[in-house]
Amino acid sequence: MLFDRIDAMDRKSLLSCLGAKRVKKTAGELLWSAGDKVTAIGMIVSGKLQIIREDVAGNRAIIAELSAGELFGESFVCAGEGESPVSVEAVTECEVIFIPLQRILTPCTAACDFHSRLIANLLKIISQKNMLLNQKIDILSRRNLRDKLMAYFMLQIEDLKKNEFEIPFSRSELADYLCVDRSAMSRELGKMRDEGILEFHKNRFRIVTP
Repeated sequence: MLFDRIDAMDRKSLLSCLGAKRVKKTAGELLWSAGDKVTAIGMIVSGKLQIIREDVAGNRAIIAELSAGELFGESFVCAGEGESPVSVEAVTECEVIFIPLQRILTPCTAACDFHSRLIANLLKIISQKNMLLNQKIDILSRRNLRDKLMAYFMLQIEDLKKNEFEIPFSRSELADYLCVDRSAMSRELGKMRDEGILEFHKNRFRIVTP
């Protein structure tokens, strides 16, 4: 991820050079809210976070769930947006490192090799996240609820190379992620199970193959 090919000793020096700040949060606490001014990129040390967007009517959509080693806020911070369009909420107790963007983009006077590596890693992460965003756009563009569910499930199968998988969401969270009504989604899942298309227990699913 961000510190790929940077050894432990260099990481310590780099974090000091960047003026990184460590923050701990408990489950349910916000790291920031939509509209907050944000100038630093967050990296998760431990725990899980969700990126959430709410519309003017208060409808909640989960953009992504992130875990240890992943970044958040890098796209709009790098774009110079200033104010965050989303909220970031701790799903579990977590620890996060915040790194000011300006310190990342301005190499230190020593021009250390690991600082250059950090910038290259950041560009790679942003590119990979753009690909994931395109995948979600593809899911949400499906015409009906069943197609959205199957598109999401097929991505899990492609990633794991098997037709049994566990998703990181509860039913409510999955509905928020897919931007659909939870009750309608639960009914559709029940129909798919009755039709022999899939089997599930809590957040573990198996697509039934002919």
